[in-house]
Amino acid sequence: MSEDLIRYDVLAQEALRGVIRKVLTEVARAGLPGEHHFYIAIDTTAPGVLISPRMKAQYPEEITIVLQHQFWDLEVEEEKFSVGLSFSGIPEHLTVPFSAIKGFFDPSVQFGLQFEVGAGTGADDEEEAEDEDVAETVAAIEEAMEAVSDEGKEKPAKADAKDKAKEKTKGKAKAGDKADADAASADATASVVSLDAFRKKS
Repeated sequence: MSEDLIRYDVLAQEALRGVIRKVLTEVARAGLPGEHHFYIAIDTTAPGVLISPRMKAQYPEEITIVLQHQFWDLEVEEEKFSVGLSFSGIPEHLTVPFSAIKGFFDPSVQFGLQFEVGAGTGADDEEEAEDEDVAETVAAIEEAMEAVSDEGKEKPAKADAKDKAKEKTKGKAKAGDKADADAASADATASVVSLDAFRKKS
């Protein structure tokens, strides 16, 4: 098979990140519609990610945030978005390039997207490593959702997010309240759109 010089896999990722950009733009303008809410996995090592030193120390590689009730000042630009969230009762402000997003899930409609952060070289060994990273991201999202659900049975997830993150995700985070937990409890089987279908085959 001839070499893919157009790089359809990269173009597909850019297009799907455009979906997230459009969704967040609408949320910033009019708020979350209905029961929609989002789990967003972010590579904190990616260029352009801006978080506080405290958050960077706690989540040096990856963080999963929830946009449902406990967020504010959502602003969306062409290449990035920024938002305010509460982590263990402490307000934080994050700036995230769309290229740093590893996963996007809307449990209310069983919809998800996966991304390979930094993909684009086309090397076989790098593609294999990216496949493993995607699988780990999906597992981390599902684990975070289950953890938030468990917290909601006893107390608001917001107050206990830091402890649960340390115990269950070791480098992943959740931000939200009890309503997040209730909504997430039945959503661990969310269908996911994988980029594998668009990737170059040798």
